[in-house]
Amino acid sequence: MKYGVNEQGYYGDFGGAYIPEMLYPNVEILRQEYIKVMSDPGFIAEFNQLLKDYVGRPSPLYRADRYSEKYGANIFFKREDLNHTGSHKINNAIGQILLAQRLGKKRIIAETGAGQHGVATATVCALKGIECIVYMGEIDMARQAPNVSRMKMLGAKVIPATSGSKTLKDATNEALRDWIGNPVDTHYIIGSVVGPYPYPDMVARFQSIISEETKKQLLEQTGNELPQYVMACVGGGSNAMGMFYHFLDDEVVKLVAVEAAGKGVDSGHSAATTFLGREGVLHGSRTILMQSDDGQVVEPYSISAGLDYPGIGPQHAHLYKINRAKYVSITDDEALNAGLLCSQMEGIIPAIETAHALAYLEKMTFEKSDNVVICLSGRGDKDLDTYIKHFGF
Repeated sequence: MKYGVNEQGYYGDFGGAYIPEMLYPNVEILRQEYIKVMSDPGFIAEFNQLLKDYVGRPSPLYRADRYSEKYGANIFFKREDLNHTGSHKINNAIGQILLAQRLGKKRIIAETGAGQHGVATATVCALKGIECIVYMGEIDMARQAPNVSRMKMLGAKVIPATSGSKTLKDATNEALRDWIGNPVDTHYIIGSVVGPYPYPDMVARFQSIISEETKKQLLEQTGNELPQYVMACVGGGSNAMGMFYHFLDDEVVKLVAVEAAGKGVDSGHSAATTFLGREGVLHGSRTILMQSDDGQVVEPYSISAGLDYPGIGPQHAHLYKINRAKYVSITDDEALNAGLLCSQMEGIIPAIETAHALAYLEKMTFEKSDNVVICLSGRGDKDLDTYIKHFGF
């Protein structure tokens, strides 16, 4: 695969495993085992069966008629919001819990921002009867309270991260600390295409089911498996990587990744990584991240907890640097307005993360015949409080 990972765990200049010595054995075992396990017919059969019967895949590819009329193209929504637990996160959580079982792990840890990955992890741990600890920033726990309750109901222990910006970055730091302290019995289910190799590749593979299905569904609906545009929101970037994966080598397909501009890219309250960031190391991999002149991580900001991250996955950094994908950003207000528009035009309340991708349609022009696929990464139930406060319902 032209844009895939090499044997050293790099995508061009980005990737690798920059980790403390204590974690080296964990990551090395994972690296050696994951490709073996993922090509094992028994693993593949169990993974596919759970995706079908438990998650409810394939998720529909829905032609949004009113959107198509409004934007002058054939607009399709890939409905990851219809998955069990309400987002794309469950695809990866299922894959990793099966992997953890085969590695003999008895305890699962995870980090979460919007809470969707935490809920997905708590869900699969309940399914398999494995202990689950989720780290979540204190601020995110307040703004995503329904998801905190869901995790607890599913039997997970939710531990607040109270340092730094008290959001996703800090939750990730705490989870990594836990893993260093419990290297033998614990598997860390990272929720995005970030972290030390092999995580970015592994998560991308588990999420690639999104684009795999999309190709088949497009062929069925339009007679052509290749659209003109594929779009998704990006924080760490797992839904985008899953949505892009099987289109990467098809260079006629334009890939559009939408980051969170927050209150504006120049406002000092933003998470527009590619616009504001520089190359460096974050959470175990070389990537592009927001940092000060002396290399300190700059605190990100977005109204959307799932995009509130100071970096992007290394594969995204590579696609950005070589111009294979276009990375753009949308402000809080633009995203909230797009979320309301989608609700009232299509009867679908999207997650605020997803709404960032929808908002970018306003800045594009299309040919009437263009097929445009947007990953509807999650549903908006978890964000109702934010929507209500903003619009004063």
